[in-house]
Amino acid sequence: MPTANVHQAKTQLSKLIDAALKGEEVIIARDGVPVVELVAIKRKRARRREAGRFEGEVVELDPDWWKPDDEWARLFEEGALFPDPAPRS
Repeated sequence: MPTANVHQAKTQLSKLIDAALKGEEVIIARDGVPVVELVAIKRKRARRREAGRFEGEVVELDPDWWKPDDEWARLFEEGALFPDPAPRS
C-alpha cells in the first residue's frame, strides 16, 4: 500500500496510477494525514446484443425478392458481353 504526500503525488503521479491499476491501494496524505485514496475505475463492458434482436421489427416488403428475374436471366444468356464465337472456316 503506497502512501505519498501531495508533493510526491504530483511528481510521481504516473507511478501511483500504475500501482492503482495493478490493484494496489494508493493513499495520498496531507501533512501526514491520509486524505485521498487512489483507486482504478472498473469499466463495465458494453452489453452485447444477441442475434435476432430485430425479430418482428423488420418488414419484408416483397417476399419474392430473391427469386430469379426472367429479364435478368435473358440478358445474361443473350447479352453481347460474351458473344458466341465466330464460326471457323
